[in-house]
Amino acid sequence: MKALFIGRFQPFHKGHLKIIEDASKIYSEIIIGIGSSQYSNTNENPFTNEERKQMIENSLKKISIKNYKVVNIPDIHNPPKWVDHVLTIVSDFDVVLSNNDFTRELFSDKGYVVKETPLYEKDKYSGKVIRYKIKNNETWEDFVPEEVFKFIKKSNAIERIRNLQ
Repeated sequence: MKALFIGRFQPFHKGHLKIIEDASKIYSEIIIGIGSSQYSNTNENPFTNEERKQMIENSLKKISIKNYKVVNIPDIHNPPKWVDHVLTIVSDFDVVLSNNDFTRELFSDKGYVVKETPLYEKDKYSGKVIRYKIKNNETWEDFVPEEVFKFIKKSNAIERIRNLQ
């Protein structure tokens, strides 16, 4: 069985990693959809699609997870047609993994099996919280996999996030 896991991954954090790590033991393949893939360099979406993909791949390589693929899922801002849009990009999956109420509702309404994933310390492992901490020079390093931390530092994204309005 194949699972579809969609997120913005702004940035990819330890909660995402734990979900994928657990799913990799259950499903033959995890299709990781980078949502809103066309957006970058904003407060809500500071990282580019390629940066997010690199963070994911670096993190999964470090823990030897190989049964995944990453796909880009641009947003179309049309909820009634969004699932059909996703299906034009990736359609070979059996279950959707999501904690997002709206995503769950949209896929469920189309007849897909949607499973909630455990929330791993949601107050810490949240892209919004991590971006806030980076922007305000607070400790955030422990909230992301080591490979993501290295990538963010190396790519000068800390300064970029602090300069976003």
